[in-house]
Amino acid sequence: VTGGSSGIGKCIAIECYKQGAFITLIARDENKLLQTKKEIEKYSVNDKQVVLCISVDVSKDYEQVENVLKQAQEKLGPVDMLVNCAGTSVTGKFEDIKVNSFERLMAVNYLGSVYPSRAVIATMKERRMGRIVFVSSQAGQLGLFGYTAYSPTKFALRGLAEALQMEVKPYNIYITVAYPPDTDTPGFAEESKTKPLETKLISETSSVCQAEQVARVIVKDAIQGNFNSSVGSDGYMLSILTSGMSPVTSITEGLQQVVCMGIFRIVGLFYLGSFDSIVRRCMMQREKSESADKTE
Repeated sequence: VTGGSSGIGKCIAIECYKQGAFITLIARDENKLLQTKKEIEKYSVNDKQVVLCISVDVSKDYEQVENVLKQAQEKLGPVDMLVNCAGTSVTGKFEDIKVNSFERLMAVNYLGSVYPSRAVIATMKERRMGRIVFVSSQAGQLGLFGYTAYSPTKFALRGLAEALQMEVKPYNIYITVAYPPDTDTPGFAEESKTKPLETKLISETSSVCQAEQVARVIVKDAIQGNFNSSVGSDGYMLSILTSGMSPVTSITEGLQQVVCMGIFRIVGLFYLGSFDSIVRRCMMQREKSESADKTE
C-alpha cells in the first residue's frame, strides 16, 4: 500500500490485515510508518502476519521504487495486490496556483502510481494473477472549481487503468479504479484550509465519508475484480454517468449503465446548474465587496 501511513491508505492496510494479509506500507515519513505499523499489528488474525515498512518517495526515482519493491517481495513473497494510494492536493484558482504545483501533483498523483505498478506487473504476469488498485477521486470524474491542478492528475489515472486493464486481463490480472468522495483524512483537513469559497460550497452539497467505510468498499471491489469502485449514491451515479468505454465486470453492470444513463444525466445537469450558480454568486459578492472598498 503506497501512501499507507495515513488516511485511506492506512485504513485499506488495516482492512487487508484483518483478512489475514501480509502488508508492505510505503510512504515518505518513517516515523508515521512505524506508528501506523504498531496500529495495524493490533488487528492480526494469526502469528505469522507481518507488516513491513519502507520509507521512499514513489514519485521521484523509478529505479529506487523498483529496488525497494524487489526487496519487499524477497521478504514477504510476490505482490498479490498493489494499492496505489499516495497522493496530495492543492486547491485554488487556476491563475493563483504556482506552476511548480502542477508539476508536483502530476509527479505524486500520477507517476507515483505508474512507478510501483510498473515494478510489480512483470511478476504478476508470470504468476497469472494479481490486483492493482488506483485510488483516484470523484474529482477524477468531474472537474470542479479550484481543482485545476488536482483533477487532471486523477483523470490521468483512469486513462492509465483502462489501457492497462486491456493489456493484463488475459493474464488474470484485474485493475480497480476507486473514486472516493470527500473523506475525513489528514489530507482532506489540510486541503480544506486553503479551499476557495466556491470549492467549499460545492463540496458541502455532499457529505464527508469516513476513511474506514471507503477502505472497506475499495478492498471488496478489488478482491472481486471490479473495474469501478464508488461509494454511496452520488458515487454510483457518477460512475454510471462517466462510464463511457470503461470495462465492465458483468453484463448486469453494463445493463445498469445503459438503463440509468439518461435519467442520471438529467439529475447531473441540475447539479452542474447549481454549481455554476454558486460560482456566479461568489463572483458577484466579491465584485460588490471590491467596489464597496473602492468607494470608501
